Order: sequence, then structure tokens, then C-alpha cells
Amino acid sequence: MKVKRIIFEQYLSHDIDEFQQENVDDYLYSAMPLIGLVIMRFNGLEKLLDSIICQRINDRSDQLGLLVINKLSYSSKIDLFKRLSDDLLRCCGESIDEYAGLINDLKECGRLRNIVAHADWDSTDHEGYTFLSVKINQDGILQEYVQFSIESLNKIVELIIKTGFKLDEVSEKLNDALYK
Repeated sequence: MKVKRIIFEQYLSHDIDEFQQENVDDYLYSAMPLIGLVIMRFNGLEKLLDSIICQRINDRSDQLGLLVINKLSYSSKIDLFKRLSDDLLRCCGESIDEYAGLINDLKECGRLRNIVAHADWDSTDHEGYTFLSVKINQDGILQEYVQFSIESLNKIVELIIKTGFKLDEVSEKLNDALYK
């Protein structure tokens, strides 16, 4: 995905060529199932993370784990999973090669899901750039756009699926270390 930033002028507006709107609509209709798939697969990944955290907290019931994770954001759940896992690995004197990569992939899945979910898809231009947000920094106010493609959306779905498999695999290795 490419990113472009445009200096904010007087009004928050997007340079969308009305003559190209039919091409944009064709692209959006092609992208819609993938946008939905990103959200759907991500929700499944988050529920798997919830389940693993609950099991790590108490393997006899999810009740205590659900009380702990209730209202936690996805990034807070990653942090909790990491703290619980780090402690378990330290106590058992074990290490898991895929563990650090998993934590990074979990964070990246959340970042990408947020980009897809919060993009202003109605502002997509004929080059596929979609308004994402306003950034304010030392350069002033910038309008940020992300260029999605069917390929980039497919890659996001693939990353989420692979991360789910990796999370399941690392969780099994954590269980093996615990019950050794």
C-alpha cells in the first residue's frame, strides 16, 4: 500500500474526478468482499486471542479470563498475552523461535485492520487512493491517503490467516512448556 499526504488547505475535501467515478465504483465493488473478509478474519483472530488469554489465566473456566479482558482493546490484549507468555517462558526456562514474530504480526494485523476499517471509502479516487485521516505535525495539517489494491487487500487477509495459525501454534508450544 502506498501512502500520500497532501497539505490541508481551507476545507477538508478530496480531489475526486467525477468523470472517473465509474472506474472507481468498479474498483470499490471488487474490493468490497475483501474489505469484509479483512474485518471478518480479523474478528476471528481477536476471538482466538481472547480464548488463548482466557485459557492461560485459568484452564478450568473462561470466567476469570473474560472478566480480565472485558473492555480491553485489541492492543491491550496483545500486551496481556505477551506479559503472560513472557512470564511463562521465563519461569519454564524456555524460548519459542516464532514468538517474537507472532507478537509483531499480531500488532501489524491490528494496524492494517484499522486502516481498512476506518478508511473513508467514499473518498476513493481513480488511482485507488482512499482518505484515511488527518495528521497534524510540525509540517502542519496533512490529509493522509492510502492506495489500496485488490492485491494489497488479499495480502492483508493472508497475513491475518497466517497469524491465526501462528498464534495457535505458539499457544500449543506454550502449553507444552507449561505442562512439561
